[in-house]
Amino acid sequence: MRSYKLEHALDTPERTLSHRDIIRHKRFLRGIYEDWYAHFTDEMPHLPKGSIIELGSGGGFLKELVPAVFCTDIIDVPTNDITFSALEMPLADQSISAIFMVDTMHHIPDCELFLKEVVRVLVSRGKMVMIEPANSFWGRFIYQNFHHEPFNPAGDWSIPSKGPLSDANGALPWIVLERDRTKFAQLYPELQIDRIEYIDPLGYLLSGGVSRAQFVPDWTYPIARFLDKWLPHLSKQLSMFMVATITRL
Repeated sequence: MRSYKLEHALDTPERTLSHRDIIRHKRFLRGIYEDWYAHFTDEMPHLPKGSIIELGSGGGFLKELVPAVFCTDIIDVPTNDITFSALEMPLADQSISAIFMVDTMHHIPDCELFLKEVVRVLVSRGKMVMIEPANSFWGRFIYQNFHHEPFNPAGDWSIPSKGPLSDANGALPWIVLERDRTKFAQLYPELQIDRIEYIDPLGYLLSGGVSRAQFVPDWTYPIARFLDKWLPHLSKQLSMFMVATITRL
């Protein structure tokens, strides 16, 4: 199982651009991202008036599918429309109709401060939709044994601040939105968790992600995606990711 040669340090713009190149040109992985982005585009017809941003857009390509999206990241890469920290958004109060994120929240070092910013910038009935690691039996097994990022379900709402990508706790979104849901509701009564859907046991794993070679040929993609949609119906414990949808009341 060979790895891709990623020469640049994790927290550099060059590493993010390397990830972008892999995601765009690795057909299996690109297809998974397109399916993930569908969770965002499905929400768009129901959004109130306001701007749409993707936090931590990094190596993704959502803007190619939705040109109206403003791409943002804390790492200054040329594909950003604007560069800023999610803990201090240079955005007007109640100006944003949607915040979309893929694998971003589990890198945010202070979730309490982040969610205060979310409450501030979202308009009423605005949405935050995120795709993040799942603390399921299968997801936990993969992340704790075969992934370079920490995955600690016993952690708290903050993580050490070392660098934008090297800071991580893969279980952080689950901690905030599921384990500590009562605390979330008390601190942020303006935010309503609409649903959390568990998805994708196999596809991303088989693609090799951004650091490993693909394990299967491209023609198996429809089979993998069929299993990704079917297996979580048997048990959410078979999933690797979750989709969380939150509304600002």
